[in-house]
Amino acid sequence: MSKYLLVYHGGSMPESEAEQAKVMDAWSAWFGELGPALVDGGNPVAATKTITPGGKISEGGNNPASGYSLIEARNLDEAVRAAKGCPVLASGGSIEVAETFNAM
Repeated sequence: MSKYLLVYHGGSMPESEAEQAKVMDAWSAWFGELGPALVDGGNPVAATKTITPGGKISEGGNNPASGYSLIEARNLDEAVRAAKGCPVLASGGSIEVAETFNAM
């Protein structure tokens, strides 16, 4: 099994307490569906900055991350199938799925 980083981009924040509870329930249900494949549920992220090779710093970048999770899967296709159930997609966001590997 390999580990896959799910990087969330975009998505809207719920405005009311009832909407927040509904979204949290959706995340809890999805995490439950992932079961032991969920290595780290991750967190949302706040402000971002992008640094270019020349040292230029910009706010947010072209497509800033809005959160992340880490899962295990047999291959990239299985990780993508698992990511398709993520609630961020229902709020207009997207997910980048990236295989990780041990470098050290």
